Amino acid sequence: MDSENTRHAHARRHFFPPRRRALVYQTLLAAAVLLTVGYFISNAVENLLARRIASGFAFLFRQAGFEIGESTLLSYSASDSYLKALTVGLLNTFRVALPAIFFSTLIGGVLGLGRLAPNWLLAKAASSYVEVARNVPLVVQLFFWYSVITETLPAPGEALQPVPGLFISNRGMALPSLLWQFPVTLDYPELIGFNFSGGLSLSPEFTALFLGLTLYTAAFIGEIVRAGILAVHRGQIEAGRSLGMNERQVMRFIVLPQALRLIVPPLTSQYLNCTKNSSLAIAIGYPDLVAIANTTINQTGQAIEGVAIIMFVYLSISLTIAAAMNWYNAQVALRGGAA
Repeated sequence: MDSENTRHAHARRHFFPPRRRALVYQTLLAAAVLLTVGYFISNAVENLLARRIASGFAFLFRQAGFEIGESTLLSYSASDSYLKALTVGLLNTFRVALPAIFFSTLIGGVLGLGRLAPNWLLAKAASSYVEVARNVPLVVQLFFWYSVITETLPAPGEALQPVPGLFISNRGMALPSLLWQFPVTLDYPELIGFNFSGGLSLSPEFTALFLGLTLYTAAFIGEIVRAGILAVHRGQIEAGRSLGMNERQVMRFIVLPQALRLIVPPLTSQYLNCTKNSSLAIAIGYPDLVAIANTTINQTGQAIEGVAIIMFVYLSISLTIAAAMNWYNAQVALRGGAA
């Protein structure tokens, strides 16, 4: 009996091997997904036709008819198309997300090192900041910074000037900008009437969003840096000290190069979160991609297309950031393996 069962088992494995079985399962799953997606698409088309709502992306080339408060990277007027309006929103998203990623990385690195500092006061201060920033919702922090800027700072006529050329008021920040001519000079802001003219002006909405994204993301990056450093074996540190290195040299030449291989993968997730969290700009009135797409949906009624555009853009940005960070992580791993 046992031999007969064994022969049947061998026969089943011969005619239906695991690889073929896996292929069948994957085919069935793909077919189920396609049928589900097809059902929802056909249902959406029928409902749109029943309600006489236009579908498609032809609306992108129609006149938008609304102004955008901030379009510094691309000139825009109400007579331009919805496509150009969405492009302005995308550039505004990059305008706040990229600097936030850069500065949150710097601040997060300092926080991670500060939490491991032998100085008790510095370590506790960094730890307290991380715990508070991580446990307060980002949207609440955005409201906080927006209220601080618009309610507590003075008017432009009495603007704070911490350094020459930098003015901070309830209208945001005004700072010098480069004039790309020969020779390259600085264009300083000047108070004309009730606001500043010239230089680079940062609105309260942009400033609040930038501060919120930067300080919130920096708290998570600080924990990532701290964990990466603690993961390096203690013997590596002792070996560096035995060679006569001081603490700074040990951290720079021994600990950080090894910790970097552990830091980069979770750091990628924080960069993605920082970019996606910029969509909360709609809460404080900053005209990013989501805010402008929301206005477009309200005017055209084409919600499915508008949401699809938002999803596609954020998916493309996330995949690009992930691909760049994965490439960098592979380079770090190769250098570590060679060492």
